[in-house]
Amino acid sequence: MKITRATTADYEWKRVRPITNGLHTYTTSDMTVVKIETDDGITGYGIGRPRAGEREMRAQFLQTLIGKDPTLTEAIWASLWSPKMSGRRGNETRALSSIDMALWDIKAKAAEMPLYRMLGGFRTRIPIYIAGGYYTDGKGFKELQEELSSYVSLGAKAVKMKIGAVPLKEDVARIKAARDAIGPDVKLLIDANCAYRYHEAIQLSLQAAEHEPFWFEEPVQPDDYEGMKKIAAATTIPIATGENEYTKHGFRDLIATQAVAFLNPDVRYMGGVTEFMKVAAMSQAHSLDICPHGDPQTHLHLLAAIPNAPLLEFSPKQVNPMAGEIYLHSPTLNSDGTVTVPEVAGIGLDPNDEALAPYRIG
Repeated sequence: MKITRATTADYEWKRVRPITNGLHTYTTSDMTVVKIETDDGITGYGIGRPRAGEREMRAQFLQTLIGKDPTLTEAIWASLWSPKMSGRRGNETRALSSIDMALWDIKAKAAEMPLYRMLGGFRTRIPIYIAGGYYTDGKGFKELQEELSSYVSLGAKAVKMKIGAVPLKEDVARIKAARDAIGPDVKLLIDANCAYRYHEAIQLSLQAAEHEPFWFEEPVQPDDYEGMKKIAAATTIPIATGENEYTKHGFRDLIATQAVAFLNPDVRYMGGVTEFMKVAAMSQAHSLDICPHGDPQTHLHLLAAIPNAPLLEFSPKQVNPMAGEIYLHSPTLNSDGTVTVPEVAGIGLDPNDEALAPYRIG
């Protein structure tokens, strides 16, 4: 089998209203679909972002693929990851990730298997948490409580809220309000998106601990390993981080801090399926859990293939208005707070071209 053509399509759509986390405000959502075609008639799809730098690196990488065997994923990954020529982490690794996903999609389709079965197959249903609780204009404690309660009514057994954009005491009060709304049996995840310095994160965690957060996500900047160690030593709330980490090398160093209980790799950023599965194995060897960041469709098969993945991030339409419409085989939320992996060959990233067409930008 040989690669005959490699193309991309960029999309962007507006959110119902802007959402804000600890550091950033988002008015739109975007994605890039990577399409790799072969002489066997099999087409593979990967997902990335249409952002400056990543787009240019992806175009450069795709030019080198024509004529190559798409099933040689390790060889292609090694040829594209060149720290001296391309860079070690950032847009070049994100570009590589989207391509790697498309190659694994081809391999699984050629094997006529869902990717999770091809990678080993551990389960067919995955528990989810619904990621919401953003700051938005006009959202007070009551509105936050109503939002999170609505997710629980859908069947979610875990919900996430944002912190870090308001004074500590106000965020602690928001956490209490959230816990009061969802009750004691639903997992409550808090996410600062790197908004704090370590001493602020310690203060927050000590004040919020009585409300039993399941984890404290990205309390400090991703390179502040020493800060993570100090926070972990000062609080009983487990730390989760990793959405801004890259490759097996970065996760090796993150694991070595012994400060992190939950790793949050994003297959779209950190090196694709090839690297994700290596990080999953390292995590399992260190008795750590994998709970990836971002688009659930890109992670569904990967989590179904491994034993150390307790939760899949899931976004409702309130957060992403295109949720459930982007792909041809999107899973729906089961009443028990799980999603079922679609039994279709590949990784499940075949785009819903009709639904996406109005939002194409490139």
